[in-house]
Amino acid sequence: MYVPPGFNTITPYFFVKGADQFVAFLVKAFDGTEVLRSLRPDGHIANAQVRIGTSTIMASEAGGSYAPMPTACYIYVEDADKAMAQALAAGGTQEMEVSDMPYGDRQGGVKDPHGNIWWVSQRLVHAPYSA
Repeated sequence: MYVPPGFNTITPYFFVKGADQFVAFLVKAFDGTEVLRSLRPDGHIANAQVRIGTSTIMASEAGGSYAPMPTACYIYVEDADKAMAQALAAGGTQEMEVSDMPYGDRQGGVKDPHGNIWWVSQRLVHAPYSA
């Protein structure tokens, strides 16, 4: 199986209204880098790829048979407090205040302007999750 560089076995794909604003949010909130953008004949995004850390996220303008569909993503960051402040400054709204969790993460939640929830998580221990 071949997986292109910059992608993982599973890659999140978002259909949102206002895909150009969504891409801008990812870049500003999570230090993303837009690596590709292709447009439909109507000028809307057919496909955009944004690199965040070791992952690539794809997005398209919702419409036709692809209605907007919010989701939730778990994003690992170096500093949860800083990342949460950055996401809020980029237009997100607080879903959950950043705090230390019993499973070894410092985590908060932010909802982006398109209704997606991002669990901003800083791993505090160098160990796998355990039951």
